[in-house]
Amino acid sequence: MAITDYFNKDLLKDKVAFITGGGSGINLGIGKSFAALGADIAICGRTQEKLDGAAEELKALGARVYTHACDVREYDNLAEGIQGCEQALGPIDILVCGAAGNFPAPAEALSPNGFRSVMDIDLLGSFHACHAAVDQLKKTKGCIIFISAGQAYQPYALQCHVGAAKAGIDNLMQNLALEWGAHGIRANSIAPGPIDDTEGMKRLAPGDTKAKIEKVVPLGRFGTVDEIGQAAAFLASPLAQYVTGTLLVVDGGMGLPGSGVFTNVLMQELH
Repeated sequence: MAITDYFNKDLLKDKVAFITGGGSGINLGIGKSFAALGADIAICGRTQEKLDGAAEELKALGARVYTHACDVREYDNLAEGIQGCEQALGPIDILVCGAAGNFPAPAEALSPNGFRSVMDIDLLGSFHACHAAVDQLKKTKGCIIFISAGQAYQPYALQCHVGAAKAGIDNLMQNLALEWGAHGIRANSIAPGPIDDTEGMKRLAPGDTKAKIEKVVPLGRFGTVDEIGQAAAFLASPLAQYVTGTLLVVDGGMGLPGSGVFTNVLMQELH
């Protein structure tokens, strides 16, 4: 079913969303959900070709679209894109900090550069986006949605770099919710569980690993990109106007029994 079967198609009409890492995966899915509900969409990412393809999908849903190729680790370039968004579409109402890096790696084999890369893309990139967009968010009394992960609040094997970065993101989210609430700005995180047809799960659960993991998810399946988009639409909408500083877990219950089974599966694949 389409998101408009659940929400009014004008729920986000005249709103502008800026999405980092918006050229693919969960982040593009969020953009498509917003576009279907009337929002205009700005996306940034490192590959212009990927952004161009994503823009066509968003335009097909009726959105005006702005793209900007950049690396979120480079503040000045990202800030240029955020300023360009205001000129092209108007001030940002919804900022989605979704740019992320992930790969499975044992801690003892993970290089300092590998660890730093994930920290810089996920955590520093999120701060860069928020810092560059805050003046626009003040104008609109807008909201920020961070894309977190289950690794933020419980340990997973081969994911120490991701866990550290995502835990930092959730703490950043709460601090900004506390400080920027005075400006009318809300900040929340979404922690997706295993989401089908995403680059992250293709790396973490290749081949028959997916079936093994599905067996330990209480709802018995991987989630969909659309389901994360629906959660984001709720947080971005007036339906959540008194919700801030919150982590919304959308994982089919996967985190309830802990990370042990998932860890065992990953370790078996490694060895």
